[in-house]
Amino acid sequence: MKFRVSIRLLLAVILPGIHCVGSTTMAQPGGEGFRPPSVPLVACDPYFSIWSGADTLYGDHTRHWTNRPHRLTSLIRIDDQTYRLMGTEPDDLPVLKQTDLQVMPTRTVYTFAGAGVRLDMTFMQAALPDDIDLMSRPVTWLTWRCTATDGQSHEVSVYFDATMDVVVNEPDQEVVWSRHAVDGLDVLRAGSAEQNVLARKGDNVRIDWGYFYLAAARQDRLTSGIAMARDCRGQFISRGSLPTKIDGRMPRAVRDETPVMAMCFQQTRVGPGSDRTCSLILAYDDIESILYFGQRLKAYWQRDGKQIGQIMQEAVQSFDDIVKRCEAFDQELIADLRRAGGEHYVKISSLAYRQALAANKIAADRDGMPLMFSKENFSNGCMGTVDVFYPFAPQVLLLNPTLARASFVPILEYARSPRWKFPFAPHDIGTYPHALGQVYGGGERSEENQMPVEECGNMILLVAAVAEAEGNADFARQYWDLMTTWAEYLKSKGLDPENQLCTDDFAGHLAHNVNLSLKAIVALGAYAKLADQIGARTVARDYRRIAEQYVEQWMEMADDGDHYRLAFDKPGTWSQKYNLVWDRLLKLDLFPPTVARKEMAYYRKIQNPYGLPLDNRSRYTKLDWIIWTASITGSRSDFEALIAPVVRFLNETPDRVPMTDWYWTHDARQRGFQARPVVGGVFIRLMDDRNVWNKWVARADSVPGKWAALPKPPKIIDVVSISTDESSSTWYYTFEHPAENWYTDDFDAADAGWQRGRAGFGTPGTPGSYVQTHWNDRQIWIRRQIKFRDEPTEHLRLLVHHDEDADIYLNGVLAARLTGYTTAARPFPVSEEAFKTLKPGTNTIAIHCRQTSGGQYIDAGLVEVIPQE
Repeated sequence: MKFRVSIRLLLAVILPGIHCVGSTTMAQPGGEGFRPPSVPLVACDPYFSIWSGADTLYGDHTRHWTNRPHRLTSLIRIDDQTYRLMGTEPDDLPVLKQTDLQVMPTRTVYTFAGAGVRLDMTFMQAALPDDIDLMSRPVTWLTWRCTATDGQSHEVSVYFDATMDVVVNEPDQEVVWSRHAVDGLDVLRAGSAEQNVLARKGDNVRIDWGYFYLAAARQDRLTSGIAMARDCRGQFISRGSLPTKIDGRMPRAVRDETPVMAMCFQQTRVGPGSDRTCSLILAYDDIESILYFGQRLKAYWQRDGKQIGQIMQEAVQSFDDIVKRCEAFDQELIADLRRAGGEHYVKISSLAYRQALAANKIAADRDGMPLMFSKENFSNGCMGTVDVFYPFAPQVLLLNPTLARASFVPILEYARSPRWKFPFAPHDIGTYPHALGQVYGGGERSEENQMPVEECGNMILLVAAVAEAEGNADFARQYWDLMTTWAEYLKSKGLDPENQLCTDDFAGHLAHNVNLSLKAIVALGAYAKLADQIGARTVARDYRRIAEQYVEQWMEMADDGDHYRLAFDKPGTWSQKYNLVWDRLLKLDLFPPTVARKEMAYYRKIQNPYGLPLDNRSRYTKLDWIIWTASITGSRSDFEALIAPVVRFLNETPDRVPMTDWYWTHDARQRGFQARPVVGGVFIRLMDDRNVWNKWVARADSVPGKWAALPKPPKIIDVVSISTDESSSTWYYTFEHPAENWYTDDFDAADAGWQRGRAGFGTPGTPGSYVQTHWNDRQIWIRRQIKFRDEPTEHLRLLVHHDEDADIYLNGVLAARLTGYTTAARPFPVSEEAFKTLKPGTNTIAIHCRQTSGGQYIDAGLVEVIPQE
């Protein structure tokens, strides 16, 4: 079980030339360099995602993509002097100077030099598109390689620690830790004390269930321990060793004297002809990943029953092979990027690659097929959002269409289910990681604030792109009923869209949107091509004719002299026509080439220092759409002209966050959003070279089988006290902080002076609410008694409509802890401990609900839920 790699291999992997072919490098005096706004270190999924947002790895804490500290620290001891490599603590230590940074698709390499040595520190993630199982594993390898540079010998040892921030949402949450037994490995484990699996949802949140692991091969001459940060670091600084005992004072809060998981690689002599290489792995087992319409899905790597210990063992055993594979993938993809778009394109795409994947989670459905769920990071936390995976899709359409299909299936199945009643595509499937139905706009209840033309066009184009990639329309055939329904909608509404939302409505709704109309027209052409592929010749002919007619009308209505308008009825306006790129990529040939050339000539005249604005209404832009727009003519010169300001933005923006896709083009400031998957859209340029696209598709990990249908809605057979227009329940309630025993059976709410009111409690206008008692304070406590005629069954669930966080108790025992919000009553499981307290006769339900932002509402009951499979 060798967890070591040869000098020759490491030289090839970590130092492929002074700067590896296509690497992105830290700006150097006197030369052209690249300073990413934030650097990916660990980028596995929306929760296990750690970044460095400083010029140097020691210039700031490492952070979760939300900017909360997820602190990793590394030190090196050279000849009895200790230096800081990563993190800001201890702040009185000297640093070993960082001299280089390379960001490649699967690896980030920092180089340090001083005290007679050179150190290369590599973060590697096996994000290899030809191996979905490997890509889905929540593992990052961290390797240090130290060589002497002065012809002398030096005594060198390396230290690493991780604080417990990574396993909680807030630092006042309590954690527990231990050693973990895995053959051949030294393993440390930590997790939150409460372990409310899949309880928390929302946007600006971090995981607080599952377990974080540090692991290394025992043969790698190391010691490990869990203790206070000052003790671990202090002993390494003074003696080059660690306290090896496990601190027994737990559970305790992360902020309480900062416990850390630490590893120390023992002192070794480094000199002429010898070096020191040491490695460890960082892993996270989330236990369960996604709540998918009543089913609790595990990560894809767990589909065959594998445990995290096996994954860590395999990570150690296969390290040499994975290094070779990552090196080969990086070099080949970088070479393709350079040929397609030059050095600027290499820099943008190398930085985007892991970010896009880290905003997704690959889970397995009940048949073991992959489902890929995107998260709308720093937008609203929605998951499986169509107008988010639409710009993300080029990365997976290019490199593995199975992952593209895995992204689209949840929306397609949801749209086909009885829950979705509209003749257009949904916007999303819930709030990450709870896929319980659309939460955006009108949700499942209303057509108000939906995005019909936008999402119908997106879905038809994406399904057509899968057919183009795979050379057949088998996937489209499975969902032909939806494709037809949505094409009919576009035929009716797409040419001159009404005043409805689209993905670019940052400046408000816009009727007669020219770019949105263009999307609808190209989507109709794509539907016609799909119809031809499945043998529906008459349908294909009819829709092709409609699309061609719409093109003629579009060109006349949108023409504004030397460019095309933002809206048909607004002369003197303009916008990016990025949707036109699909006419090239799908070989539809609907629009004459003069359309793209005229638009491009205009864009090149009006760019700002940091990029082309989205449209004439504001100076902000979208990074992903610039790359699409740069690709509409197929010209290398046009492409490079539009992306050069994007690299300048990334290099100069003062906002040190994972690549934002929404920023100001005049001053390089972030307008909003960060760490979103949409940056995967930068790979669209490579799809224009059919030889390159076909090459990657031929190597893709094509997973055989058929995706399982969406779970049917549960059948609710007995509802106890949830408010509707026809009925409601009466509760005791208070806005004042009550006695500590407020949720127990023996507490008397009437005696304590609580008021009585009818449910639900909240403020009018909260989505989906039925307010009968006004609540607009920050917190509310409510309780009432409920009665069961018979013994509760295993089908019992809580039925809760909450906005926002709610703790629910049954008979004085915590039954559920819910975070975020719902827009309707949803069933939630009852904890095993609370279920045991339920009995025929009188029982008590008590709830504490906290309002954080926006609307507020709480109502709850109990239901018998029968699954329908």
